[in-house]
Amino acid sequence: MSLRPLSGTQFVLEAHGYTASIASIGASLRSLQYHGRNLIVPFDANEVRPFFRGAILAPWPNRVVDGKYTFGGVEQQLSITEPLRRHAIHGLVAWLNFTVVRQTSDRLVLEATVEAQLGYPHQVTMEVEFALDAGGLRTTVVAVNTGPTAAPFGVAAHPYLVAGEGRVNDWTLGLPARQVLTVTPDRLIPLRLRAVDAVDLATFDFRTPRAIDDTFIDHAFTGLDRDEENTATVRVTTNAGSGVALSWGSECPWVHMHTADKPIPSIDRIGLAVEPMTCPPDAFNSGVNLKVLEPADSTRASWTIRAID
Repeated sequence: MSLRPLSGTQFVLEAHGYTASIASIGASLRSLQYHGRNLIVPFDANEVRPFFRGAILAPWPNRVVDGKYTFGGVEQQLSITEPLRRHAIHGLVAWLNFTVVRQTSDRLVLEATVEAQLGYPHQVTMEVEFALDAGGLRTTVVAVNTGPTAAPFGVAAHPYLVAGEGRVNDWTLGLPARQVLTVTPDRLIPLRLRAVDAVDLATFDFRTPRAIDDTFIDHAFTGLDRDEENTATVRVTTNAGSGVALSWGSECPWVHMHTADKPIPSIDRIGLAVEPMTCPPDAFNSGVNLKVLEPADSTRASWTIRAID
């Protein structure tokens, strides 16, 4: 009897110089390379996925403060999955084992269902498609409410981008966001939306690309400048100009950025988390951009990671 790797069943896609490795637990993007160069921080197949690297985050991204919210007039209590800050973080999908729907050399479709449970008494089935082409790796998530009651829903990605050699401090960030959601310093509880060009918030203004240096970021951004196709793009590059870009459409009006500051030197600031989100942190309480899926309703979100030569 062969043992399955700890991160789940493994799938490899290859096309146009890209190689993507996907693990079935959390439909996680385990690694992504372009001509052998890492575009994200990878993890081993036989490793418990660290820090939500590459996972799909649903039915909510980021934090639900204290794990408490009210929906349809009913108070709910989610399990506290971020003990130090006492929040419910990144949803319920990250540890589900997805099964294969379709697979080819450059395309993979996985599926899993969030079952009704304490704190989230709803049933949502999710289909995640990974597709490689000359433009990079495109991930598309389709969620369908397969239960009998309306369900609150949000989704996000969680890759840690890698520009090249070095660490976050060595790279240049281009982030086309005009607003940042300020938070409390201890528990990162959302406070209010402010302009990044405010005098006291200029450290978060990367509309003109500049070096990240030692800037600490663990914040959600919005007010995104988009191109003629309504696409927003974050770029992370080296001094030589090569690197990686992550793009997404209007279904994600938010992006969370995190410089991955860790107390362990070997993993401190080794990648920049760029998380396109359909709703902001604590949307289950604020209701901002929160999707409410009626029975049989569906919603879709997608994003693309590509190399910058």
